[in-house]
Amino acid sequence: MSDRSWRQRFRSWPALLYPPVCLVCGLAGRDWVDCCAGCESELRPTGAHCASCGLETARPVDRCGRCLARPPHFDAAFPGFAWHGEVERLVHRFKFNHDLAAGRVLAALLARRLMLMGAPRPDLMVPVPLHYRRRLVRGYNQSEMLCRDLSAHLNGLPWLAALRRRRPTHAQSGLPAARRRGNVRSAFTLRQLPSGTRHIALIDDVMTTGATLDECARVLKAAGVKRVDVWVVARA
Repeated sequence: MSDRSWRQRFRSWPALLYPPVCLVCGLAGRDWVDCCAGCESELRPTGAHCASCGLETARPVDRCGRCLARPPHFDAAFPGFAWHGEVERLVHRFKFNHDLAAGRVLAALLARRLMLMGAPRPDLMVPVPLHYRRRLVRGYNQSEMLCRDLSAHLNGLPWLAALRRRRPTHAQSGLPAARRRGNVRSAFTLRQLPSGTRHIALIDDVMTTGATLDECARVLKAAGVKRVDVWVVARA
């Protein structure tokens, strides 16, 4: 038997010992993702939306009324799914229940959606940072975990924790929309960027008003980045 055949058999052993299982229904998953085709088909992708902020609209538009009135600092948004049903439950499992397998499923499905949407490939992915106190409580930054898993599905696309949250902020989910922009104003600083970085994709799990992502994009643009896109698992 050739060396190549032995290597192929060796790589297949984990799949034989631990076959993929769909995290949604519990039936057989697929080799590349722990989600069956039936459950994936029930996850609702975003429909027609604003190309600038990802907000769902009656028909596709370059900029919705909100973006025309106050253009965001990021250039385009690519939300994978609508904040609904199983997507919402998987995000909660990942973010609050330490279910890292759910995060890997979300990253795999988001990578597929990004390719279907034709998202341009950036120079670098940058996760939205957590304040160190919140990270200590949670144990990890879910946006960094998404970056790591997205990289595996996008041919090694590099990522870097280039931003730092320099002060604690209230959880955006607990604030009314009118207060969210002020809550994160001047909350982020730049750590470092590789020389020549011109195009960045900001990574987060959920986008609601976009205030946090907009503030992160503002810091990156002030550092000389020419284009900032937003890649999120879900758009609420």
